[in-house]
Amino acid sequence: MSTTHSLPEWAVAFHTHSCPYLAIGFRMGSLAMAALRFERQHNRGLLVLPEFGEGNPYTCIVDGIRAATGAIYGQIMIAKTFYGKLAATFFYPQRGGAIRYSLRPAFVDGLERLRFHALRVRGVDPSDMPSQVLEEALVWVDAQPDEAIFKIEHEVGFPYQQMELAYAKTLCARCGEYVMAPFVRVKEGRPLCIPCSYEGP
Repeated sequence: MSTTHSLPEWAVAFHTHSCPYLAIGFRMGSLAMAALRFERQHNRGLLVLPEFGEGNPYTCIVDGIRAATGAIYGQIMIAKTFYGKLAATFFYPQRGGAIRYSLRPAFVDGLERLRFHALRVRGVDPSDMPSQVLEEALVWVDAQPDEAIFKIEHEVGFPYQQMELAYAKTLCARCGEYVMAPFVRVKEGRPLCIPCSYEGP
């Protein structure tokens, strides 16, 4: 085994099944914590910017990152970029910089030669795979050294301003529901929520 950041059982329970993408995300998040010198977070001190987008199996990496770092959507600690790239940036303002981890193409190509990937392409969920297929993939990922998996870029002076919490809200003039102030749209002098702003007069 090449890593000390193996996937713990509680992270598998959090994700509902074990898979190599979850293990990759847990290792990525653990390495970012060590590099930026922070503990697992319980408030808004961290921001993670995953680039995976949606509609691909690599999005499971995000749950691995969340399990390792404690980053959660409800506290605005994760903001998707929808680039469709196999990477994530970790921003910890107290350290004055950020670090970006991307998966090396050679690692991705190796992972996709395993039986696990062939079954995923055929639509088989990890929870429905033969245990030996899943174990083969997990052991293979664990055996890869960090430098073979990740390209690491330190981004000093990362240009990002963490979002301030908004408390002001306004009633939408059409549906009568509250909408938080930054999302209000004004149409013909009337405050509207975004869905109502798309409708006709």
